[in-house]
This record gives sequence, structure tokens and C-alpha cells, in this order.
Amino acid sequence: MSLIYTIFGYPLGWIMWACFKVLPIYGVALVLFTLIVRVCLVPLSIKQQKSMVKMQIFRPRMEEIQKKYANNREKMNEEMMKLYEEEHYNPASGCLPMLIQMPILFGLYDVIQRPITHLLRISGPVIDQATEIAATVLNNANLAKDYSRQIRIIDAVNTNPDAFSGLGDFVSKVQTLDLSIGPIDLTQQPTFALNLLILIPIFSFLTSLLVSFVSMRQTADMSGNAAAAAGMSKSMMIMMPLMSAWISFVVPAGLGVYWIISNILMAVQTYLLNKFMNPKELAEKARKEAEERREAERQAKIEAKKRARERGETDIEQALSQKEINRLKLAAARKRDAEKYGETYAEVTDDDLKS
Repeated sequence: MSLIYTIFGYPLGWIMWACFKVLPIYGVALVLFTLIVRVCLVPLSIKQQKSMVKMQIFRPRMEEIQKKYANNREKMNEEMMKLYEEEHYNPASGCLPMLIQMPILFGLYDVIQRPITHLLRISGPVIDQATEIAATVLNNANLAKDYSRQIRIIDAVNTNPDAFSGLGDFVSKVQTLDLSIGPIDLTQQPTFALNLLILIPIFSFLTSLLVSFVSMRQTADMSGNAAAAAGMSKSMMIMMPLMSAWISFVVPAGLGVYWIISNILMAVQTYLLNKFMNPKELAEKARKEAEERREAERQAKIEAKKRARERGETDIEQALSQKEINRLKLAAARKRDAEKYGETYAEVTDDDLKS
């Protein structure tokens, strides 16, 4: 398991180190790190939002399939897969931002547990020597096997700095490292004891509850049925905050702080995306544009047939001018791209046909 932490911790360690160089206060650097991570995840969230818009457009077809094959689960799933393939929709795409959170948590756990490596950038051989010295100072023969040994080394340096005098500037570097936010030591793990650390799980629970509430409102807005949305989201409203609180109890407080800040930013992001990229509104707009486009194409074909009859032609393709043919082909291509990438369809103009 430690290998997994190290694999993800190495790249995230460089980001945290850069944050620490810019703002050499551990707690503030952690906040900056969280902001950077959330910003990097914004494109995925936008893609997820577009995916939701796309699903809103063909939701009536989904509901029709569900109703038609209500008693045949296998056939229903088969038809759903066909619909997803036809619409180029991946139902698992909405889970991607959440899945990416897991390696980030693994990596950040490694960064918090190994600050001498990631923040001070001290070499492995020096850390190994410091581990042997710290084992003697702390009377802990198994220190080398402890994944949190670098935190214990820092404790040993603060207890007896003279014991590490043979390691050059090691002591001075370690003593500049303050791994706390005010009175809260971010390397410690919260317990049920009545101290400041208990605030981490509490705020983790509350901020996760905020995210669940905002997401539930978004679901209600999309479906147009607040009662149904509330019923579907009830378990999530309870489970996700409880999971956040549990995570905050089993990891160092620094990870809990990351989780809290990330929850707040997620709630804000969800609200803003729903405000400026509302799936229901965009889907309705796309449907209207599609209807207008189909009507325009229908009228064009009617006119073409009319002209064909007047000239005694039977081939509609011959009845259309080259410009009209190009317009219909470009409109069809744009329609496919709009549906594929979740973009807004733009009507074909005469200027488009000149290029």
C-alpha cells in the first residue's frame, strides 16, 4: 500500500513543494495546493456538465425504453447501451472527477507523512541516517518500519537537536518546518477527544453536506421534480457526509483540511456551473434549435419537390441548387458535432458557405 502512496505522492509532492516555496507556511501552502488541484479538475467538471446536458436531450428516449422494457431488464440494458452508443454518451463519465480524487488523496497522504522528502527535499541517505538517530532518541527500534517515521524524526529533532548535529544543516532545515495551522498540528490524526482536532471531522461533515445539498438542488432543477430528486438523493445526502467525516478520522488532519477546502470549492463550482451551464435550460435550447433546424430542412425539401414538379424532375438532388445542397450538408455535419461534443448548434449562414 505504501508503494501506491509513493507513486501518487511523487508528482503531487513537487506541486506541494512549489506551493511551499511560494508561501512557506505549511497550512497556507496546503490551501494553495487544494486550489490548484480544483482548478485542474474544472475541465473535467465542465465535460461532466456537458454530458448531463446531452443526457437531458435524449432523456425522453431513455424513459421510453425503461417503460417499454420494464419487465425485461436484460433487453432494457441492451437498448440503453444502443442508445448510449448512438448518442456517443458514456454513463461512467460523471464518475471521473470523483475517481480522480482517490489518487489525489493517496498522494497527499504521502506528502503529509513525508514532509522531509517532499518539502525540504533532503536526500534519502540523510533521512536514513536521521531515522537511526531518531530511533535511539525516541527509544523506538521499529521506527524504520513506521510509515510516519519522518514525522517522528521531526519530533526527535525538537526533543534533542544535538543528536543530529553530524548531519550538517539538517537540524536547521527541520526546525524551519511548521506543520500546523495555528494550534492545530496537521500531522496528527483526529480522535473523539475534546480538542481542536475534532473540528476537522465536524467541518468535513458539514461541508460535504453542503455539496450534497447543492447537488440535490441541481438534480431537482434538471428533473423538474423536486420530490423525486429528493427521494433519489436522500441516501447520498446522508452517506457522503458520513464518509467525509470517517475519512477525516482515519487520516492526518492535513488531509481533512484538504477535504474541507475541496468540498467548499466543489459546492461553489457546482452552483456556478448550474447557473451558467444549466443542463435543463441548455437541453431545452438545443431541442428548440433541433426542431427549428428540422423544420427548415423540411421546408427546403418541400420547396425542392415543388420546383422539381414544376420542371418535371424526379430527382430532388437535381432540384436543389449547389448552394442549398452545401447548406444542408454543412447543417448535418454541425448537428453531428453538436450532439457529439455537447455544444450549441450554430445555424449555417451565407458567409459560412463562402469559405
